[in-house]
Amino acid sequence: MEGRMEHKASTFMKRFNYLLGETNAVYHDMAQRLGLSDSIMQILYSICDNGTSCLLQDICRNSGLSKQTVNSALRKMEAEELVYLKPAGAKSKRVCLTEKGECLSQQTAGKVLKIENDILSCWAKEDVQKYLELTEAFLTALREKAKEL
Repeated sequence: MEGRMEHKASTFMKRFNYLLGETNAVYHDMAQRLGLSDSIMQILYSICDNGTSCLLQDICRNSGLSKQTVNSALRKMEAEELVYLKPAGAKSKRVCLTEKGECLSQQTAGKVLKIENDILSCWAKEDVQKYLELTEAFLTALREKAKEL
């Protein structure tokens, strides 16, 4: 039969995709509640998790955002005097929070980080470890399989 899909997500994969989508929706909702776009929240999160500055390449890697999206958001953040860029080697740039940016990051991304840490601190250490091991194993296998496309 032409046009008919032969491959469907397994019951487990459907549940995984649902949970992943709902988790992303909660992060989106938190960003909106805090008055930020998703991309600016993710950039502030990456920097906040690192202190008060972060390499541009690490923001792209840690946030999952494209370099174009990050650069666009950073231009807006620079215009709002939240961040400034400084050279960090031959081809690297470091994204640094201004005082205004530090304040905003603590009121936004800092709160999200605290929520996440509070949740995981309530779990048994073995459960956290197992969750991270399984998530990493799935990611590693997915990366390998993606190379076959």
